[in-house]
Amino acid sequence: MAQIPNLDNAPLNLTSLREQSQKELLNILKNIRGKKCLVIDPKLGSSLSSIIQTSLLKEHGVELRHLSADPLQTDCIKVVFLVRSQLDLMKFICSNVHDDVSKGLQREYFVYFVPRRTVVCEKILEEENVYNLMTIGEYPLYIVPLDEDVLSFELDLAYKESQVDGDTSSLWHIAKAIHKLEFSFGVIPNVRAKGKGSVRVADILNRMQAEEPVNSPDMVVPEINTLILLDREVDMVTPMLSQLTYEGLLDECLHVNNGSVELDASIMGLQQEGKKIKVPLNSSDKLFKEIRDLNFEVVVQTQSVSELKDFVKKLNSLPEMTRHINLAQHLSTFTSKPAFLGQLDMEHTIVEAQSYDICFEYIEELIHKQEPLVNVLRLLILFSITSSGLPKKQFDYLRRELLHSYGFEHMATLNNLEKAGLLRKQESKSNWLTIKRALQLVVEDTDTANPNDIAYVFSGYAPLSIRLVQHAVRSGWRPIEEILKLLPGPHSETRRGRFSSSPSYDTLQASANIDKVADGRRSLVLVVFIGGITFAEISALRFLSAQVCQICCMKGWHMI
Repeated sequence: MAQIPNLDNAPLNLTSLREQSQKELLNILKNIRGKKCLVIDPKLGSSLSSIIQTSLLKEHGVELRHLSADPLQTDCIKVVFLVRSQLDLMKFICSNVHDDVSKGLQREYFVYFVPRRTVVCEKILEEENVYNLMTIGEYPLYIVPLDEDVLSFELDLAYKESQVDGDTSSLWHIAKAIHKLEFSFGVIPNVRAKGKGSVRVADILNRMQAEEPVNSPDMVVPEINTLILLDREVDMVTPMLSQLTYEGLLDECLHVNNGSVELDASIMGLQQEGKKIKVPLNSSDKLFKEIRDLNFEVVVQTQSVSELKDFVKKLNSLPEMTRHINLAQHLSTFTSKPAFLGQLDMEHTIVEAQSYDICFEYIEELIHKQEPLVNVLRLLILFSITSSGLPKKQFDYLRRELLHSYGFEHMATLNNLEKAGLLRKQESKSNWLTIKRALQLVVEDTDTANPNDIAYVFSGYAPLSIRLVQHAVRSGWRPIEEILKLLPGPHSETRRGRFSSSPSYDTLQASANIDKVADGRRSLVLVVFIGGITFAEISALRFLSAQVCQICCMKGWHMI
């Protein structure tokens, strides 16, 4: 099954971006004549599957392997390592080369860093005495289109690196990716940022424009009207909640990776015991495109087999019907469990700040029952954030109980969560109730079947992050400035390019013309999440896009 998404209906010409990335990779391979072995780090392999077909690589004399600590098995004389700039990957490369040398194998080695080389990685290659055996280059892959309205920076560890390790190099990467977009689609005139990292990205972007300007003809209106930059740390409540859209639940239960899920063939009704298969999930699947953003409750209740068949006939996508019936039935085995329903109830109790003691006792009980650690930590983090931390005595008690129940090997995880500020001792009064009320984050009597608010994606909770986007699009930061001050990090609002002196670009007017730019086209907003985004939030953005203006989302992954 093809994993490369169809981008024909994208609000921007993302096909040209993907083709450029393909061309750059193929040029690297063409310049290395003859048969060669392309050794890719596994995570990068997933990214490339969204850009180029394996068959196309093989047409260029490429034999594919995944990088690991194990000796490289190939007869090729030329070996091309395509890797991200990570220290552990350098050690794998050195191990492979040392193994070849010990066997008396003579090969030509090429190392291409994605998206750019770093001094620290080259230093390791030098210290291991393999640098002189290699030709070093770069493959500038900054953006991967995952779907027609979703782009990814593929920065898996950006949040941890920034919040725990103090490494903010991902911010330069993000600014560079946006600047590359501007060379294709024009200087983005309006930039609104919230969070320390986001404000810094906005500053780096302006510096890049000054040093390497994008020259747009004066009469050309930029394709992207507004850029909204948002730090993940501004809203860590939302990613701790269980996603309740169809795509969100697929991610919760099966972990969506680069537009596909890997699962047992038996789930899809195939008689191949033990075999894993990949199921693509993007808008090329017409049925999936129609149901992915629905609340799962609606998918299960309204899509009976007969209704689904009628629906599928209209879309002419009968092959997908069985696929999604099987997936929905598999998800139902999770959502019908008392543990899942209990978790949802407690999440809503914490968000609504109803009863501190009940929440504390519930989490304590989960720890003693040794429920899955990830589930426990998500609830505990949610509790800590909305309460502005836990009293010292209770904090120390829960920490001790966690280590006793799950093992002291998890001490590093707890330390990292504390360092990131996700688990902390209470030092001040919580402002969660003020934020919740001011931004109307809890919506009573949410109609999940016919939603009129983004709160449908969490069955009554409107993602804080998307509420901020909603305000930024409609009227800028000014009307909610006092609320923004209660959230982590600074905020900024700037005009750029030739529009910097034009008052008409100060804000997107909250009027009937909100969805238009100067030439009458629908306004296009690029929303960039620094540190990751959930699929439920993407669904909420799509809901906004249908209501207000076109929205394209860029994301960097993951959590700690």
